Amino acid sequence: MSPFIIALDFANPKPAMALAQQLGNQRCRFKIGKELFTRSGPALVEELVKQDFQIFLDLKYHDIPNTVARACEAAAELGVWMLNVHALGGREMLIAAREALEKCSHRPLLVAVTILTSLHSTDIYSVGLHGTIEENVLRLARLSKACGLDGVVCSPQEITTLREAISEEFLLVTPGIRLQSSPQDDQKRIMTPSEALRLGADYLVIGRPITAAPAPLPALLQIIDQI
Repeated sequence: MSPFIIALDFANPKPAMALAQQLGNQRCRFKIGKELFTRSGPALVEELVKQDFQIFLDLKYHDIPNTVARACEAAAELGVWMLNVHALGGREMLIAAREALEKCSHRPLLVAVTILTSLHSTDIYSVGLHGTIEENVLRLARLSKACGLDGVVCSPQEITTLREAISEEFLLVTPGIRLQSSPQDDQKRIMTPSEALRLGADYLVIGRPITAAPAPLPALLQIIDQI
């Protein structure tokens, strides 16, 4: 199956569904984030799952352990393929999320967000985190692994460090993917698809290079050809 996860970052379900159907369910998976989920609710997720699309529900749960556990159970009932939580929620919250999914008949993959790819060193200092971005990502990834999660979301810049420190079975989901010709936009720690896969990423989250392309399917096929 393809390592590509296309971000359905749209304001309403119609273009999201149209893009998913254009790209198909064999070439990639799809990510639904906060804006689209808030506007469309679980109905869109259920409809895409019904059409055999594999969905990464990117809501980054971060709350008290019981609340996160119940939210993860609700996401699993939608039939999603993967969901995420914030590693900064702490050990108890991460374990509660994992244990909640273990009770579900359909157990999605559970990954933790480490440090957002939009953040730079000065940003993490301003919220009280000490050390480099790489040190913080590694610390949070080790915590997530110890709590039994399947992997983490990290920028391409941390792939090598995590692959050297944590087992190959631990999944690395990598946003901040841009083509050589693509604008950087609001992502600060970016890399091309072929570079990220070569370093050891398992899944690549790609948004605007596909969703903003004049012809999304040829753009995706071009990326597939490049790797």
